[in-house]
Amino acid sequence: MSSAVIKTPLSKSLRIALIQLKAGANKTANLEKVTKFINDAVAKTPKVDLVMLPECFNSPYAVDQFRNYAEDIPKGETTQLLSSLAKKHGIYIVGGSIPELSCDKVYNTSVTFSPEGEIIAKHRKAHLFDIDIPNGITFQESVTLTAGDKATVFRLGEYGNVGLGICYDIRFPELASIASRSPNNAFAMFYPGAFNTTTGPLHWHLLARARAVDNELFTILCSPARDVGGSGYQAYGHSLVVDPLGKIIAEAGDGEEILYAELDKDLLPKARESIPVHYQRRFDIYGDFVGDGSVKVSDK
Repeated sequence: MSSAVIKTPLSKSLRIALIQLKAGANKTANLEKVTKFINDAVAKTPKVDLVMLPECFNSPYAVDQFRNYAEDIPKGETTQLLSSLAKKHGIYIVGGSIPELSCDKVYNTSVTFSPEGEIIAKHRKAHLFDIDIPNGITFQESVTLTAGDKATVFRLGEYGNVGLGICYDIRFPELASIASRSPNNAFAMFYPGAFNTTTGPLHWHLLARARAVDNELFTILCSPARDVGGSGYQAYGHSLVVDPLGKIIAEAGDGEEILYAELDKDLLPKARESIPVHYQRRFDIYGDFVGDGSVKVSDK
C-alpha cells in the first residue's frame, strides 16, 4: 500500500455500476450470468469506470457448500474470468467475493482488478458471520471459513484510495476509520455483502449511512438478489450507494438489476470542510490506534 497522502481524496468523479444478481448451484451458469451482466453494464452511455459484484456471486451462500466451490486465487477460473473482463472493457472490477482455497483453508475473499486486468487488491473477510437470532436466523461461517487478518486499503488508479470490506465487516467501524484517515485518506468504502431478510431491514441502511457519516466518505454496498421462492439463504437485496453526508443516492430493489451511480468529486471535500471531524479528533483523550503502527493493512 502506498503511504502517500492524497490531498484531494477523489481526484475525478467516478461512475459505478453495482451488479445485483442471484447465484445458483451451477458455477458455470453463475459465471456466464456475471459475464452477461458486466457486458450489459458497460454498454450504458456514458461508460462506467467501475463495476462491483455481490458477495458469493459464483456459489450458493451456504456453510456446507463453500469448500465445494472454493478455488485458487489467482489461478482459479473466476479470477481469470474477471481479469479478462476488466481488461476487455478497460474498467475496474470489485469482484464481490468468492470462496478461496489456500493451504487447505477456505476464505471468503474479494479481489479487485485494474483496467489492465491486474489484481490490485485482495481482502479476506475479517469478521465471520456467526450469529443466532431467536425466531430469526442462525448462521456460522466459522464452521467452514477462516477469517482474514488484515484491513485492506488500496489505490484505485488516478481516482484515489479506497477501502474494502465484506458484509459483516461493515458492523465493525474500525476498518472504515483506518481507510478514511491519514495517511490513507480514502474516498470510499466498498462492501460486497449478503445481509438477509432478518438483518437487512434492521441494519443494512443504518450501517451504510453510519460508516459514511462517521468517516465522511462514500459507502457502496452490493448485495445478491433475493431468491424469491428458493429454499436457501435469502439475501436482502437493496444494493445502495451512500454519500459522505449520509444521503442514499442510489438504491436497488430486491430482484436482479444493475444499479448505477456517480461519485461526485466535489461533494467529499465540501462534506469534510463543513463538518471537519477529520481535523478535530482528540487523540490526547482516546489515542490513535491507526497511527501507533498496531494495525496491519494490505493492498493484496
